[in-house]
Amino acid sequence: MKYLLSLSILALPLSAHALLATCTVSATGITFPAYTSPGGATADSTGDIAVTCTATLVIGTGSYTIALNAGSGTFVNRTLKSGANALTYNVYTDSARSIVWGDGTGVTQTESDSYLILLTPTTRHYTPYGRIPAAQNKPAGTYTDTLTVTITY
Repeated sequence: MKYLLSLSILALPLSAHALLATCTVSATGITFPAYTSPGGATADSTGDIAVTCTATLVIGTGSYTIALNAGSGTFVNRTLKSGANALTYNVYTDSARSIVWGDGTGVTQTESDSYLILLTPTTRHYTPYGRIPAAQNKPAGTYTDTLTVTITY
């Protein structure tokens, strides 16, 4: 059996305002390759989170933190769902897929960055690394989950 798998990363139409800058966030979800069950191999894929900041008053330095919620599961076992069926997966901050991207609680870490705020927009991209562990025995279907991106600065 093969699955169509997709993870949406929801970047709310968010504009955060600070004294020095306005920042917006956009995201491209993770689309996993087809997963074969039973006994499918590990499935890896990536997405993109883009943060764009523009100075509103003066040029200076700033920083922000990017957090992801747990979606429909927990940070230990996020779940892609198809009706009542679920595949476990997770999202990581690193290509080795060893650091769970979350809200900074428990085993999770957030992404943080500092930048020079300019009068012209500056965009930085961050890669969420997704992984579905091997050998999950689930029926065929379209499995999805939605994560929310939160930018704090």
